[in-house]
Amino acid sequence: MSRSERLLDLIQCLRRHRRPVSGHTLADEMGVSIRTLYRDIATLQGQGAPIEGEAGLGYVLKPGFMLPPLMFSDEEIEAIVLGSRWVAKQPDQRLSAAAANALAKIAAVLPDDLREDLDASTLLVGPPAAAIEGIDLGLVRQAIRNERKLGFLYRDAGGAASERVVWPFALSFFDKVRVVVAWCELRQDFRHFRADRIAELQATDTRYPRRRQALLKEWRATLDKPRGS
Repeated sequence: MSRSERLLDLIQCLRRHRRPVSGHTLADEMGVSIRTLYRDIATLQGQGAPIEGEAGLGYVLKPGFMLPPLMFSDEEIEAIVLGSRWVAKQPDQRLSAAAANALAKIAAVLPDDLREDLDASTLLVGPPAAAIEGIDLGLVRQAIRNERKLGFLYRDAGGAASERVVWPFALSFFDKVRVVVAWCELRQDFRHFRADRIAELQATDTRYPRRRQALLKEWRATLDKPRGS
């Protein structure tokens, strides 16, 4: 177990005790020496954890303490790195840059041992597929966040074109394509639009009449039903 994981476990152990608990009891539960236990408590206190007490009297974690967000386990570090590296290789340039920036910000404030784990991660992402959509996915993501309608020209698998006005509420990322999930005013139903078949994308200032989360919930309930395009 890494030191960061041990500190996380110590926080959880203290949370299980509502009354002061002795250092020896904590050390037994953690499977560490009393000296290591005292050192770990001092480290957590130095990082802002409101642990009250002292050797011989017992320790208690004050209620309401939120775990510092930059204390991660080894697997959490791997998940963050892998996810960020994957997003950084996506064709959405703004999202790609944001992923790289976020990873750099996290690395800048991590403790030394966790920063080393992040830099040494051996979970790699392969080369991305060539981007073939000609629209700005950043506009789609902004419309989803702001619950705004989008207009565009859409070509189906057979090449037939139609003008659409949609209420976008999700964007799915696959290896080779991106798919806009939306309510389509033309079809009066949920539809999935491949981004590489969208042209003449137009963002609007018109808010669609439903909440994004409500649309997402209804769409999920219909996933087992066959639908056209």
